[in-house]
Amino acid sequence: MATVWRSPNAPRAVDRPALANPARIRTWLSALTVPLRRDLSGRADTQALLGDRVLVTARSGSWVKVVVPDQPTPLDVRGYPGWVPAAQLTGSAPLSATSTAVVVTPTAWLRSADGARRPIVEISFGTRLPVVTATAAEVRVAAPPGRVTRIAAADVSLTRTGTAALARDGRSLVRTATMFTGLPYLWAGASGFGFDCSGLTWLTLRVHGVTVPRDASPQSTQGRLVPTPDLRPGDLLFFATAGLVHHVGIYAGAGRMVHAPRTGRGVETVSLATPPYAAELVRARRYLE
Repeated sequence: MATVWRSPNAPRAVDRPALANPARIRTWLSALTVPLRRDLSGRADTQALLGDRVLVTARSGSWVKVVVPDQPTPLDVRGYPGWVPAAQLTGSAPLSATSTAVVVTPTAWLRSADGARRPIVEISFGTRLPVVTATAAEVRVAAPPGRVTRIAAADVSLTRTGTAALARDGRSLVRTATMFTGLPYLWAGASGFGFDCSGLTWLTLRVHGVTVPRDASPQSTQGRLVPTPDLRPGDLLFFATAGLVHHVGIYAGAGRMVHAPRTGRGVETVSLATPPYAAELVRARRYLE
């Protein structure tokens, strides 16, 4: 997984583990106090998962500027822009395969393809890797830059390449989002290691076969507008102050939503009557019919 930074100068000394290849995510997160997590605002903007395609648009020393096509944004019609260390990228084309393994647990381990099954790297929910072979117990997948590895079959959904890994219905979406209950909020987070509010909605919907904009405000302009009395589980709820959308959650039914609230808190399910949400709810959008 790669964090996408605002500029090559944005990372701090504490962020060095996140710049390695592979990124040492657990080491990085364990060093981030609440103030250090809050300070990620303006430094990091999103994340890209192992195997995600990016387009390189510029270079500066050991850094490259990229756009992430799977993350639509008004910032760039090609995808979400930002900077990543060149060491975290490969130019090798992915294996062409008719079947894809999509991680459907919060995180999972890739292991060596030999008999030792040594742990190689921990990867996130939503990671998509081409399938080489599969049994009931494990799946062999091709990890960038083409290395064959193993992953437990229980950790993935095997799908025809290009199709949804999980059911395209609202209640299934809610079940997926609540799987992350308690996971600490992470500014720019878009992975099973930590989410911001729109990272949770973006990645959860992607695994359910729907591509939405990466950030809350543009998410609030697409999909189908839904009157509040007609809410269904899986609808996205948007919150604003002074007319500016700043937060998004997923309607869970019975007047509740699941969301990633803010730095210092974890993913949770709360009543929509909880302040300040009742006063700030401005619209709902349905992406799953």
